[in-house]
Amino acid sequence: MTRMTDTMRAVVMRQRGGPDVLALQDVPAPHAGPGEVRVRVRAVALNHLDLWVRSGAASPKLPLPHVLGSDVAGEIDETGPGVTDLAPGARVMVNPGVSCGHCERCLTGHDNLCRRYGIIGEHRMGGYADFLVVPRANVVPVPRGLDFVQAAAVPLSSLTAWQMVFDRAEVKPWHTVLVMAAASGVSTWAIQFARLAGARVIAAAGDDAKLDLARELGAHETINYRREDHTARVRELTGGEGVDVALDHTGADFWQGTLRALKWGGTLVTCGATSGYEAVTPLAQVFYRQLSVLGSTMGRKGDLFRIARLVEEGRVRPVVSGVRPLAEAALAHEDMARRDVFGKLVLTVD
Repeated sequence: MTRMTDTMRAVVMRQRGGPDVLALQDVPAPHAGPGEVRVRVRAVALNHLDLWVRSGAASPKLPLPHVLGSDVAGEIDETGPGVTDLAPGARVMVNPGVSCGHCERCLTGHDNLCRRYGIIGEHRMGGYADFLVVPRANVVPVPRGLDFVQAAAVPLSSLTAWQMVFDRAEVKPWHTVLVMAAASGVSTWAIQFARLAGARVIAAAGDDAKLDLARELGAHETINYRREDHTARVRELTGGEGVDVALDHTGADFWQGTLRALKWGGTLVTCGATSGYEAVTPLAQVFYRQLSVLGSTMGRKGDLFRIARLVEEGRVRPVVSGVRPLAEAALAHEDMARRDVFGKLVLTVD
């Protein structure tokens, strides 16, 4: 077990508000306790979750000061008592979900349903820093062929999309799947996973360049929902039937239209609400057409190993749209808020 520096740089949030509340400071460095490892952070990717926590829309009672950042890649720097299978220098990416590890849900492989489940960067200190301490169970080897920036773009979004596609929607080869906000981090993975499952994929976004990316990732058809009614276009593309599955995190703006885009007996899976939580649901659409509306948050820890293998085999890939140094975290938040991001924004930590 090694002991290195007692201080580190971190982008600290000391109050709620806009990007200007984020400041790079020197703070005490954490050290690995029993069953934990310390990761020397080399890259940390942004998520909309970071913006929600910063503004107070998510976890409004979170104690401050706080450090954001759920998606981390780096090297093992220190191991705590009881950790014997990892050596300093091992290249790892961090699984953002932390659970108790001993309840029935954890032990049956449903750790993201644990009553004590939390997300690194939201419910506990995150990776906008030189070092991050996490349980040993929360690190996975970086897939061969990826650098740290690419690896940081994998965990949270891919796990979220995996659960939406395979566990919640149970996408089948004969399904048609609508993926909203096609160029977001989650949706770039959802397109690839749905295509991997053999489904026909219709991707929707508000920008033609984002739709070009969606087609590159495997979408069969695309819809610009800023230029045309996506519900009507879905009906046209499906011969009036609608889609079997819709995967959405756009929130209130497109909620009703996406419900109407489902076929009778179809399923909508939501994992977020970037345009607002207060969506009006016409219940007649749900019960008369026998629709299923399912929520989804993150995914099981073990699934990140499966995703990593698919990445190594070249069957799916992370999408990185921009890279900034850690000191420019506030500017990266401004970039994300403009919603012109393709895939993931990543901060590098040197």
